[in-house]
Amino acid sequence: MHNPADLRYATSHEWIRLEGDIATVGISDHAQEELTDVVFVELPAVGRAVDAGDPTAVVESVKAASDIYAPVSGEVVEVNPEVEADPSLVNTDPYGKGWIFKLKVKDTEHVSKLMDAAAYASQIS
Repeated sequence: MHNPADLRYATSHEWIRLEGDIATVGISDHAQEELTDVVFVELPAVGRAVDAGDPTAVVESVKAASDIYAPVSGEVVEVNPEVEADPSLVNTDPYGKGWIFKLKVKDTEHVSKLMDAAAYASQIS
């Protein structure tokens, strides 16, 4: 599992890990706990351009369906077929195998404006 401390977080509970100009996006451990058992993940289309805050994917649990928002602007360059085949990965490994999509980021400076782990922890406590 990756260290959640090296991630940035959106107020809507998505995390982002930036490598070069590619950002991997998933939902936080807190978010998956709130959703409970994830039973379906609707992935975005590769090639789709999104702006920060755009609903980009959908995660459905036994409790509710939740939009997953793009934390920053960019283009969807990859989706995780493993979470489509086994949605429970979002619950069991939210920072690893449970990632949802990857973006080619328009402006990597915007990532640094998201919350760090400490600020996110304060928001959810």
